[in-house]
Amino acid sequence: MTNSSLTTPVAQAHGRYIRGSVSKVRRVLDQIRGRTYRDALIMLEFMPYRSTGPITKVLRSAVANAEHNLGLDPASLVITSAIADMGPAMKRYRPRAQGRAFAIKKQTCHISIAVTSQAES
Repeated sequence: MTNSSLTTPVAQAHGRYIRGSVSKVRRVLDQIRGRTYRDALIMLEFMPYRSTGPITKVLRSAVANAEHNLGLDPASLVITSAIADMGPAMKRYRPRAQGRAFAIKKQTCHISIAVTSQAES
């Protein structure tokens, strides 16, 4: 017996090469994981972190994918997965005394969010 008839439809969205460190993005994603779409949007709007902007864009994209591609109702969506992985670091250098140079790594991250319907989960 295959599980294809038992699987629930999942819509995903990815944000690649987002400027910001993974740890700062993960502390926000940990707060919205498992919440409904409406609750997550309200939380993201009032959190004092810079990373809420890109996370909101990725979340809205995942919900748009669920609505357009799978025909799901946005009011019934729940965030099932919210992950942040490291992206490549942009390397910059600052001049220092006696001809030395100190490296500065400007971190990037990849944000992935998956949503599914609450009634089916």
